[in-house]
Amino acid sequence: MSAATIKDTTGTRVPVLDKKDLEKMEELIKESESFDLSPHLVKLLLNEPFFSTLLRDVTKIKSYSISTAGVTVNDSNFVLYWNPIFVMSLSTEHIRGLLKHECYHLIFKHCTGRKQDPHILWNIATDLAINSLICESELPSEGLVPGKPLTLDKITDPSQLEKWKKLSDIIENMEKGWASERYMEILRENEDEIKEMFENSSGEGGTPVDMDDHDGWGDMSDEERQVAEGKLKQALAKAVRKCDRDGNWGTVSSGMRSTLREMTNDAINWKRIIQNFCGNSQRSSKIRTHRRVNRKYPYIHPGIKRGRSATVAIYMDQSGSVSDSDIELFFGCLNQLGKMTTFLLYPFDWEIDDEKMVKWKRGQKKPPVRTACGGTSFDAVEDHVRKNISSFDGHIILTDGGASDPGPSRQRRCWVLLPGCTLPFSPHKGDIVVEMDRNAHV
Repeated sequence: MSAATIKDTTGTRVPVLDKKDLEKMEELIKESESFDLSPHLVKLLLNEPFFSTLLRDVTKIKSYSISTAGVTVNDSNFVLYWNPIFVMSLSTEHIRGLLKHECYHLIFKHCTGRKQDPHILWNIATDLAINSLICESELPSEGLVPGKPLTLDKITDPSQLEKWKKLSDIIENMEKGWASERYMEILRENEDEIKEMFENSSGEGGTPVDMDDHDGWGDMSDEERQVAEGKLKQALAKAVRKCDRDGNWGTVSSGMRSTLREMTNDAINWKRIIQNFCGNSQRSSKIRTHRRVNRKYPYIHPGIKRGRSATVAIYMDQSGSVSDSDIELFFGCLNQLGKMTTFLLYPFDWEIDDEKMVKWKRGQKKPPVRTACGGTSFDAVEDHVRKNISSFDGHIILTDGGASDPGPSRQRRCWVLLPGCTLPFSPHKGDIVVEMDRNAHV
């Protein structure tokens, strides 16, 4: 599809489609609306059980807003966006390679790690590292593969061809199996030229490389990053255990299997996630005092003294399904948490008694105490939160998960589950869910 180009207000080259191109695009969109990814996911299940298991924890969204496909993180959940026009143009083997490619981006934390600049070089480096692990027959001819020259047939501009040839030679002289950072170091030696090539790649011929979409990588807070990586580690551990149990890893090499086992051996630091949740649920307070000099109006108006107050409520499940040893585990977590902040502790079962509330001051330690032993109701917790919505900005629920869905919360909510327990319902948007580990350390 040929097109002229113009520059928008940002200076980016934008293709201008003629009438025939627009008609062809409309036909492609209409045809792609009926394209279904499900059969390819079934084939992945039969041939690649590890990648198939990992993708079960990834939301798949059809989208025309990206040119190819890509994984990212939304609200601490992993999402695969895929353009049906692009995916429809691939062979069955290449679609399998694409799905494996996106899984490797998740495995190596490319979309949760901090963004490296310039981003286009990091995109190339990560694709080179990942495509080293995938069979070349599962990669399109435009794919970036170390040791393989680029396909430059589409480049008609001699000056552009010379620049792309230089990048092609660099990639051809690389070896497979290097880390992304090593590929990045080599690419940095020609940083300006590579950036210029991709900035001028719109128009006739386009770019001779085919990369997935990496938009949104690294755009998250430290808390969101820890939660997302915790979820990823759980999903990886589940996939590794299943493949080891069934004795079927598909095409995953023995070396990569060892790497994956090492990545999932260490326990998720769930206590650190709780501490970060509390730290981000503190609000600032300020009072005016003549003891502070007002910088703008010295000795005319009083100054301002700022502080931060802990505004977190913790609801501890003490129903009959929670054992005394579980209560001890809860209190062990709270004693560690008490080292850094003050919080309000509400024991609960099917109801919450405000008279049993404990204000846990910073630096305090308390022995395990059981004050209830009835059924479990999360609705009672959310009713209490709504009644006290102005008293704190976030709440944590320590539980075994044995109750029905209380619905979405009006404030930040963190579910902390006992080891081996799961919520019997899907978490709501904004919820953080972590599973405790009896052997984890702060």
